[in-house]
Parts: sequence; structure tokens; C-alpha cells
Amino acid sequence: MMSQVLSTQTEIAQEHRAWIRLLRAHSALTRELSGRLEAAHGLSLRDYDVLVQLYSAPDRRMRRIDLARTVILSPSGITRLLEGLERAGWVAKHHCASDARVTYAVLTDAGVAKFEEAHVTHLADIEELFASRFSGDEHDQLAELLGRLPLADAGTCNA
Repeated sequence: MMSQVLSTQTEIAQEHRAWIRLLRAHSALTRELSGRLEAAHGLSLRDYDVLVQLYSAPDRRMRRIDLARTVILSPSGITRLLEGLERAGWVAKHHCASDARVTYAVLTDAGVAKFEEAHVTHLADIEELFASRFSGDEHDQLAELLGRLPLADAGTCNA
């Protein structure tokens, strides 16, 4: 009975090895990347994600609800995050002239400068911690494999 349980546990562990590694790698990489952004630029990884989305958006603005969906936050979560970015002067809140229910998050000039400054070091950190570990073909293969997951491409941009 005990060997049957151990055999089943071993099979489960082998079957889910890729999933477990993905979870651990994601956690470790996001923690390290966020720590580096915070130390070098005073930004969390979530802050950076908002800045990159706004930087890439037409007119560097997005409806707050669309931004929330893109960075995978609830409406109240995006409100709290944007409040900090607004206090820092990197994002401004604009109201829609034609619909009072709609508000926009707009990247300010200071936000553009902050993003461009952080982007250079963040890309170097990504290269060091992630990209340098794989060949070009492996990048393509990994992107293809991860692209099969639900919502893997939701809200992505090239910045």
C-alpha cells in the first residue's frame, strides 16, 4: 500500500514537473526583477507594467478599466496602483469630455522619462536573468509553448 502511494506521488510529481518549475521560476524572477527595479528606480514590477502599457498606447493614454484588464488587476487594484503613480507625477488622471463615467490614465512627461530610464536597466536585467539562458531557437520554442496557454498573449506589448 505504501509503495503504491509513493509510486502515485512520483508519477504526479513527474507529470507536473514543468508546471512546478514554471511557478517557481515565475516567482523567483518576478521577485528579483521587482527588487532590482525598486532599488534602481523606485518602481515595482507592477508600476513598470503600467508605465510600459501607457508608453505603448496611442497618445500614451488608456481608459483605466482597460489598463486594469491589461495588467490583470481589479478596478480597485488599478485605482490604488495609479494613485501612487499619480502622486509621483508619472501618471495623470483625465476625465472623458463626452462620458463622465470614463477616466483615463495618461503618462506624463515625467512618466515618459521614468519609463525610458527604467526600461534600459530592466531590459539588461531580463537579459541577464532570463534571455541569456536560452538560444534564439529556444526563445521561439518557449514563446510558442507558452502561447498555447489561455490568455498568454492578453495585454502584451513589445516594450
